[in-house]
Amino acid sequence: MKDRRNELAKRYVKDIKSADVWSVFRIVADFVKGFDDLGELGPSVTIFGSARTKEDDFYYKEAQKLSLMLANKGFNIITGGGPGIMEAANRGAKECPDIESVGLNIDLPFEQVSNRYTTKELYFDYFFSRKVMLVKYSIAYVIFPGGFGTLDELFEALTLVQTRKVTGVKIFVVGVDFYQPLLNFIKDKLQHSGMIDKDDVEIIRLTDDLQRVVKEVEESLIDQIEILEEVGLENTKYYKSLSDFKDEQDTK
Repeated sequence: MKDRRNELAKRYVKDIKSADVWSVFRIVADFVKGFDDLGELGPSVTIFGSARTKEDDFYYKEAQKLSLMLANKGFNIITGGGPGIMEAANRGAKECPDIESVGLNIDLPFEQVSNRYTTKELYFDYFFSRKVMLVKYSIAYVIFPGGFGTLDELFEALTLVQTRKVTGVKIFVVGVDFYQPLLNFIKDKLQHSGMIDKDDVEIIRLTDDLQRVVKEVEESLIDQIEILEEVGLENTKYYKSLSDFKDEQDTK
């Protein structure tokens, strides 16, 4: 295991710190792979959370329950493909045979072992390309309790919405007891100091109400379709996948 960690660490240092132009091609390959495999995926929700959460943990069970609820509504589920909360989310989604349970994996020297509940798996060499794919094709992000990686993903999503790099996407933070101190810090320190606005705080939907999450995800689908129409993307594969999904839902 130690040898493997050292090997991966050396590879990343070589790729990022060297002037090796072949690293650029590997980065581009990551993006091309994601665009090709996910472009026609259809309406999806990305679920983030700790890789260390055990099967008997309350939030593991909640993640599994929520993903099943979303899958029953026709939404695909995307995760980082690893254990813990990611496994729980893929596990719930896989209970619906017509839904894609997607795992976007990365090669790490520890923790990241693929779970067995995915129907579609992609492997990435780089965190940044993987992170783009985790958010690019989702109409909502759900953040369950987690560590540094989960917090990184939460603040990345918040920054994208705050700066309007993505629009019409909702961010749900599940785990009131777990995340309330963080939200207090954001309000008492960041907002109070004028570093963010009140509207920025309201991007975060802190809740334990899974039904609310599902309801608002359904509502956000319409927002996404309207935004794509406003910018003239009606002819894209992604727009067609969302539009077809909405038509199917309307006829049920």
